[in-house]
Amino acid sequence: MGAKIGVLALQGDVSEHIDAFRNAVRISGSKAPVQVVPVRQKNDLETIDALALPGGESTTISRLIDRKGLYKPLVDFDGGIFATCAGMVVMARQVDDSRVHTLGLLDISVRRNAFGRQRESFEADLTISGFDRPFHAVFIRAPVADHIGPGVGVLGAMKEGVVALEQGRYLALSFHPELGEDPRLHIRFLTTCGLI
Repeated sequence: MGAKIGVLALQGDVSEHIDAFRNAVRISGSKAPVQVVPVRQKNDLETIDALALPGGESTTISRLIDRKGLYKPLVDFDGGIFATCAGMVVMARQVDDSRVHTLGLLDISVRRNAFGRQRESFEADLTISGFDRPFHAVFIRAPVADHIGPGVGVLGAMKEGVVALEQGRYLALSFHPELGEDPRLHIRFLTTCGLI
């Protein structure tokens, strides 16, 4: 039958995530068929095994989640979730902006735009736990986690705060791995979820 990965297609870099997951499956050498599809409504969640919450604008994404009736279905979703940048903000238990209606799925507090605004965007080579070489990361108006609950594993941090973490079937990153050429984080997520 194979696995099916969804990308929440409300706002943000949706096509980049679809391409990155397809590339990760190809590079991993998985023999099992894996589909990557956009998710726009709650019925779509019933047919997927894992979901990506892409970067974009967290207040807009959280508003659209509420407007589309996706809040409870996302909270109840029992597959893995791969969250980047704004996705990490939406996944958090707490955020420093009351306009964001968080899902509360990750036991973290998040500070939005921790590195500054758009013009302060940058790239950096990060040490990621379990990787044998640095991961080249793209930060765009990136958040950081500044409070980490006891069940959360820190995978990478900078002086401003935690930028990569795992909690069970959730992987959250403050940067944009879908904008680079390195598939290791996508492969790690798919492997953790048993999809490849």
